[in-house]
Amino acid sequence: MGPHPAVAAIRLAVRRVLHDILNEHSHPTDAPAPATARATSYEIPHMALPMAPSVTSTGVMSAVYDTAREPSYELPGQAPQEPPSTAPHERPPSPLVLVACSGGADSMALASALAFEAPKLGIRAGAVTVDHGLQPGSDLRAEEVVLRMRELGLDPVESIAVTVGRQGGPEAAARDARYAALDTAAVRHGAVAVLLGHTRDDQAETVLLGLARGSGIRSLSGMAAVSGAGGRYRRPFLQLDRQTARKACMVQSLPVWDDPHNSDPAYTRSRLRQEGLPALEKALGKGVVEALARTAQLSRDDADALDAWAGQAEAAVRDSAGLLECAKLYALPPAVRRRILRRAAIEAGAPAGALFARHIEEVDRLITGWRGQGAINLPGKVVAQRQGGRLVIRQG
Repeated sequence: MGPHPAVAAIRLAVRRVLHDILNEHSHPTDAPAPATARATSYEIPHMALPMAPSVTSTGVMSAVYDTAREPSYELPGQAPQEPPSTAPHERPPSPLVLVACSGGADSMALASALAFEAPKLGIRAGAVTVDHGLQPGSDLRAEEVVLRMRELGLDPVESIAVTVGRQGGPEAAARDARYAALDTAAVRHGAVAVLLGHTRDDQAETVLLGLARGSGIRSLSGMAAVSGAGGRYRRPFLQLDRQTARKACMVQSLPVWDDPHNSDPAYTRSRLRQEGLPALEKALGKGVVEALARTAQLSRDDADALDAWAGQAEAAVRDSAGLLECAKLYALPPAVRRRILRRAAIEAGAPAGALFARHIEEVDRLITGWRGQGAINLPGKVVAQRQGGRLVIRQG
């Protein structure tokens, strides 16, 4: 008898991501290799994952991992030859993947799936928990999470204490501190990826928060499945709901810590989770979370296309001195033009996190509603002004 459908769902999601990571970090195999070089020990062929139809009690899966039909990932029998700096009998180290685990249901489910799937693909699996120091006893809880990760067989495992500032509000400050710690841990351990436990519910909340801010289509696109420097961060659970992760923990008898901040009305996301989404589902019916998550993917596809268009158009709207020509900018669609303006402001020194749609709209009026108005002050002491038909954006 196979695993519980919820467990099968989380394992399949993680296995797909690990498969992608292996393919991305393997040496190319389609080009002829020199006689002295062969594939590394963790290269695997591209192949479809075996699936069998199944539906969970929550209706979130259309397929589960079928171990009976698992393809062979065995490599050729001949041992790979190493670079000259490596002894002939040694193999290159297997890639390391870390999981960011808070001890909550989502990240515990993710850690358990990583611990199960990684050894089957020759991947080393470790974990990092971040102690934000925002609650009494947070250091003790972090130590408990470290013990649980080690019990799952993950290695290396560590806890990192951070100091949370105030810039951007408590939620943004905690997020910035957390990602800085995860970046540091990934570099220190040489990890090729860090897995995050964001679910479809988290994605829906992110879309609604972006909608409330009026930040445009990029904000509506929510969280990317792959993000960070070099694609460091991976989110395997964006297509799974929160209940599936919690159910997987329950059937595996994994202890779960429920962060009281997740139900504290002082936090915007918490209010949305406890009040906003339930109210929407009551008014609009079930399926709101799935629809919002689908909106995120569609918005991301559109935003990516517009970003690419803006990148190609930017060179054509600059003169020989590299200044933006207002007449050529005016001829572009607003969505493309404003992307170019935003990129120019960031390159001039405006912090991306402090540069909002209203700032770009004011700069855009220097092009579309020119009446001789003065310079526009932007975050980071950046100034935008129109001079002789050119748009000049620089630090003031």
